[in-house]
Amino acid sequence: MRRAMSAAPVLRSPLPAWPQYDDGERAGLTRALEQGQWWRMGGGEVDAFEDEFARYHGADHGLAVTNGTHALELALQVLGVGPGSEVIVPAFTFISSSQAAQRLGAVAVPVDIDPVTYNIDPVAAAAAVGPRTRAIMPVHIAGEVADMDALGKISADTGVPLLQDAAHAHGARWQGRRIGELDSVAAFSFQNGKLMTAGEGGAVLFPEAGLREEAFLRHSCGRPRTDRFYFHRTSGSNFRLNEFSAAVLRAQLARLDGQIDTREKRWPLLSGLLAEIDGVVPQGRDTRCDRKPHYMAMFRIPGLVEQQRNELVDRLVAAGLPAFAAFRVIYRSDGFWETGAPDVSVDDLARRCPNAEAVAADGIWLHHRTLLGTEKQIHEIAEIIAWALTESRSGR
Repeated sequence: MRRAMSAAPVLRSPLPAWPQYDDGERAGLTRALEQGQWWRMGGGEVDAFEDEFARYHGADHGLAVTNGTHALELALQVLGVGPGSEVIVPAFTFISSSQAAQRLGAVAVPVDIDPVTYNIDPVAAAAAVGPRTRAIMPVHIAGEVADMDALGKISADTGVPLLQDAAHAHGARWQGRRIGELDSVAAFSFQNGKLMTAGEGGAVLFPEAGLREEAFLRHSCGRPRTDRFYFHRTSGSNFRLNEFSAAVLRAQLARLDGQIDTREKRWPLLSGLLAEIDGVVPQGRDTRCDRKPHYMAMFRIPGLVEQQRNELVDRLVAAGLPAFAAFRVIYRSDGFWETGAPDVSVDDLARRCPNAEAVAADGIWLHHRTLLGTEKQIHEIAEIIAWALTESRSGR
């Protein structure tokens, strides 16, 4: 047990800022500017980034898009998701995972999660597969890769493809295999808080050239790259990434490995310190996930109700930590029910998803920049959390 403190502990130096940038981004922006073509059809930055990002993740085919939500939507579309179909998603995730399917006219089917890793429960996913299921979407929460062995078997047995929501999992590995080597489509986000960022942006990795070609057409209004006479082969939209964003992302990718190395060193220390605090349970890890980029430093405080958890988060923020409440389960947001919701009640879904309900109510996460700090700062972070929890429990 960590000793309670009467005075509020503080961070003695600022945590690393996010986003991070240096002359690499500056040079890239200048390069994109001076090439004289600022959209992907005339420039070279997007093409270069797609190749570099795909190779880094062990994939042969990559496509850069406007954001992570569009990456999911586009990936689902090329997998055949549309009106009348269903997509299985974890109940505990950011709502883009479900909304990407719902915007295509499909029904999002939430299932429960593993209480240790917070990832989709393969048993629950298998039980939800039905005749209208067109995709299963594991979300690699906080960079912890979902059980791709069990999920891969479900996919092979049922013929339902997997779509990895890898918005948190840049650079992750599962038993030595990179995200692009796991035999399924994967979608990434480059939103401002992500592990690499251009403010917004996204990417999709494909195991087959044909899927990438269809996605290219659909992300460019159905129009082939060489078309000059407006023959649009498919329906689609404009999901094209611009050259400036791609130039920034190329520089961001170049430093990603070093940042992951640092976070992999810091998390065991922080996790161990948090586990010493009465009532705090850090997110667990499946040892088959042998490289975890740690998009979030996540932990739970079982026994807290949601309002208590929210007050604790406010206390941590006031103490200078980039702390956040865990995601709300997707079916407890009004937006989930606007279109493409299953024909069941919130209470029915809650009974099916007890683990997701629990993590959503008492979970907290710290932004990954905390794990880029020094070992001394990691100790200070744990002290602040211990103090804040003691204060919350005392009612002060």
